[in-house]
Amino acid sequence: MTTRETLDLLRGYESRNVTFLDPAGGWPVVWQRAKGVHVWDAEGKKYLDLTAAFGVAAAGHANPRVVRAGQKQMSRLLHAMGDVHPHPLKALLARELSRLTFERWSEDNSGIHLHRAANKQETKPKAQNSNIREKTWRLDTGKTMFCNSGFEAVEAALKTAILATGRPGIIAFKGGYHGLGYGALQATHRPHFRSPFRLQLAEFGNFVPFPAEASSSGRQQKLSADANALPKLEGAIRQIFRSRKIGAILVEPIQVRGGINIPPTGFLPLLRRLCDEHGALLVLDEIYTGFGRTGKWFACEHTQTLPDVICLGKALTGGFPLSACVGRAELMDAAWPASNGEAIHTSTFLGHPVGCAMALAQIKEIEDQGLVERSARLGEILLDALEVLTRDATTSRVSARGLGLLAGLELQHDNGTAATQPALATIKTMLHQGFILLPEGEHANVISFTPPLIISENQIKSAMTHLCSVLSRIGFASG
Repeated sequence: MTTRETLDLLRGYESRNVTFLDPAGGWPVVWQRAKGVHVWDAEGKKYLDLTAAFGVAAAGHANPRVVRAGQKQMSRLLHAMGDVHPHPLKALLARELSRLTFERWSEDNSGIHLHRAANKQETKPKAQNSNIREKTWRLDTGKTMFCNSGFEAVEAALKTAILATGRPGIIAFKGGYHGLGYGALQATHRPHFRSPFRLQLAEFGNFVPFPAEASSSGRQQKLSADANALPKLEGAIRQIFRSRKIGAILVEPIQVRGGINIPPTGFLPLLRRLCDEHGALLVLDEIYTGFGRTGKWFACEHTQTLPDVICLGKALTGGFPLSACVGRAELMDAAWPASNGEAIHTSTFLGHPVGCAMALAQIKEIEDQGLVERSARLGEILLDALEVLTRDATTSRVSARGLGLLAGLELQHDNGTAATQPALATIKTMLHQGFILLPEGEHANVISFTPPLIISENQIKSAMTHLCSVLSRIGFASG
């Protein structure tokens, strides 16, 4: 079908709240196929994908190894029975996720350590279940609950928190995005998503400011943050712990949909310390930032902060709906009862065999191709190029920030307000020139860059050349 035919069908038969159809035309394009870093539309036009389809195609679209694994599994076993009769690949992937997280973090040479272990006089946390916090921490294994979409992994983590602590409340962050299911929506801050459903929400989420640093001045992220941001945040969190029954702090190490917001380096260690003091779980939503996106396997490794639970998805499979909630083995065993034949958290497609096959192949591809290291190296090139654009900016305010192949270019008017329309116009113009980009942030004024980790240096430079030209035309760069 042509683009017009497809969009006409969607207009007639899909809920109108799903796909945005620009009345002026030109948005969206209809994807026909994708390979590597490129996408072709229904008319055969080729695009450079700078989104990796929401970060999913980390090893490239239709990665041959991942595709072969999926095809082979489909011909052998297309579906299993969730929590009843398992298949081998679910077991293998659970072991692999343990290896990548808690087992790897426990190695002496990993460079990762528990901030909580630094203070031997640490107060014993007041957890309801004494098995959750032992004096000696064992971090050598993790245990997984498989889910389908990212928000389901978050909801599995929230269930883990209340089972582990007996406390229903959570602390989450303004600007955060954890999905739109009714559990995850408790921690997704933006009113656009929450307001229509407030009457049906239990409201167990408590929101505090995310200490995002405002603007970058170099690849080392020497940013102009308020020096009092973390002390103020600590005070606000302590107040909530005093007044509410809090079982977990849920946080993205970097807010992606919130606008590529990168916190100060002391942020995650502070949260780790506060969770330990109050017997709460630190739950990290690494659905977008995991599997090499930020130049480390997981973004928490930049500050050597270990979670109790980590939520994974998107790049996990390279394109199949599969996510995972991975927690410390001792925590998961203490929180969740052994199944008596009727699991209290499951789904029909739990640990789908095709998804597990593709995930194992995707992880192997990321390792074998050195894509984590590649993300770190090319991320510096991308951020350098974006910072050149900020130096070439006109009187309008343009700022860049990033870590690995996760970066954002924020556009503001001279009065400091969000330049939403110029950002959207830039993204639409770039689309017509063959580059796929997305807006992020509450006001959609941050142009985000999350390309496949296999993108080349020349492809990055080509995109930046076109972007500079477009920004010049709308008055946000000198050209």
